Amino acid sequence: VEGLLKMSNDNADGTSMTYSGLPPGGWFGEGTAMKREPYRYNIQALRRSVVAGLPIDDFHWLLDHSIGFNRFVMNQLNERLGQFIAAREADRQNNPDVRVARNLAALFNPVLFPGVGELLRITQQELAYLIGLSRQRVNEALRTLEAQGMIQVEYGGLRVLDLAALRSSAIAPNSISSSSSSQDSKQ
Repeated sequence: VEGLLKMSNDNADGTSMTYSGLPPGGWFGEGTAMKREPYRYNIQALRRSVVAGLPIDDFHWLLDHSIGFNRFVMNQLNERLGQFIAAREADRQNNPDVRVARNLAALFNPVLFPGVGELLRITQQELAYLIGLSRQRVNEALRTLEAQGMIQVEYGGLRVLDLAALRSSAIAPNSISSSSSSQDSKQ
């Protein structure tokens, strides 16, 4: 309902793998609820958060009696599938700027997280926890994305200016270092 959560799981070697950040208004656990299984993922509050739960029997009653609820759950599952496919693709590219861009795009998904709007209240450290990069590397990526007109970094949050560009892989490498070095050579 409010706050910021991280969905992750521990690997056999003891390391943690983050699957998703969950900003205000986000749903999670619908697949597990449908199968009536115990929840297998770790949910960690990255800041003070308020979370609401839907009892499993009520969830199944809604599935059995509400076409609108069925459509909502089906849409959630479809969006989540797309989110995980995009995350897998970004991980394979091994480009930190793309990883930051794709993770931001996922956090601004209007279907999965309708409560976010255009401004996401998040710190660079929280974003670093979600993505699995250092705060310094996230800061560098944010400056690159901002220089390319995709986002605007504001006090205590980020504003998306071009969600489609964040979702794509069209991120110019080293735009910050090349723009600052070209300015240095002009002086």
